Amino acid sequence: MSTGLSIDRLDAGYARLPVLRAVDLVVEPGTITSLLGPNGAGKTTLLRAICGLAKVYRGQVTVGDERITGARAGVVVAAGVGFVPAGRQLFRSQSVESNLDLGMFGVKLTREERAARIERMCAMFPILDAFRTREAGLLSGGQQQMLALAQVLIREPKVLLLDEPSLGLAPAIVGEVFETLRSLRTQGMTTLIVEQAVESAIDLADRVYVMAGGSIVLHGEPDHVRNHPALTEAFLGSTPTTTERNLLP
Repeated sequence: MSTGLSIDRLDAGYARLPVLRAVDLVVEPGTITSLLGPNGAGKTTLLRAICGLAKVYRGQVTVGDERITGARAGVVVAAGVGFVPAGRQLFRSQSVESNLDLGMFGVKLTREERAARIERMCAMFPILDAFRTREAGLLSGGQQQMLALAQVLIREPKVLLLDEPSLGLAPAIVGEVFETLRSLRTQGMTTLIVEQAVESAIDLADRVYVMAGGSIVLHGEPDHVRNHPALTEAFLGSTPTTTERNLLP
């Protein structure tokens, strides 16, 4: 059975700098949820708070039935959360295959099991199979994004978090990455994706949230969000009017 993610009234930030205010967000099991918003809205901070990389002041983070609020990053990973940060943070001087192997660090597996997982990732991402011995730093941006995703998936997470996977990629490559995410959904993966490519992220999602000023200002099914004035307001940097707030679901 797939595992869901629930955020309840979350306040979080860094040291004494609050960023998130009373954030409620639910990712239903086996679905894709897109989180949109302008730069500085708090989207990445939310992902980091889930993963134990930002300070949680108040609220709850739950994966399945397990509360991971404010837990250390290692505990969060053990609970089944996989995080692909922006910028494709790879071991650039290591080969593709070495990067995949390093992705399993700390996972108790036999040599045969590790090899089998690498083979599964190379089957899922054929371009990685073709470049197994190539240094990660010599791959194209799109190939590096595929490797970064595979490096997290090889741990077989229950919940996948992605921060700006389209960053710096050509539209055709973005389409390939998003098709991979759709394929993972059919396999039961629960995914929360932070994106600035608004239309692509809405098309991908089962549910969409919009964040501005550290708070959720709009959420709903894709067509509802796509046509709501609060979406435009969020990206223009304005605060929704009282009337617009009353329209929010």
